[in-house]
Parts: sequence; C-alpha cells; structure tokens
Amino acid sequence: MSSYKELLAQRETLEKQIKEAKATEFAAIVNEIKQKMSEYGITAADLGLSRAKQVKPRQPVAPKYRDPASGAVWSGRGKPPKWIAGKDYNQYSIQR
Repeated sequence: MSSYKELLAQRETLEKQIKEAKATEFAAIVNEIKQKMSEYGITAADLGLSRAKQVKPRQPVAPKYRDPASGAVWSGRGKPPKWIAGKDYNQYSIQR
C-alpha cells in the first residue's frame, strides 16, 4: 500500500503529464480547426463567435418642444436645455 506522501508525488507527476498532454492536443486541435476554416472559408461570424454586436441604427426622435426665441428644438428626452429647464413645457409644445 502506498503512503500519503507517495500518492501526493504521483498526483503531482500525473497533473504535469495532464497539462503537457492537454497543451499538445490543444495545439493540434487549434491547427486542425484553422485548417478546416481556411479550407471551407468559415469565419468566426459563421460560428457565432463575432465579438461585435449588431447594433440597430437609432431612429431620430421628432422634436416635441420649440423655443420661439431661438427656434431651437428638443425631443423631450435627456436633460432639458436651458431655455426650457424649470418652465412649463406645455407653452413650448409643438402642435401637430
């Protein structure tokens, strides 16, 4: 029967062998995948691995408020401009 220390030493040896085997096989697999991708013209996007997310273009929002003095407009989204901040928005509303 093996002692505790002997078993630990065997485990260390096995773990090193496992790492080496994995690294060797990993390199071979990566090369094989690259070869197949090149051969068949496969891209990362074909595999769903594209890092770029598809972003829908934002549609402009129609203005809802107009400053009669300057003609500046505001959609009602985001921080209100100085000409309308703290005032009654209804008096600046664009009628449709």
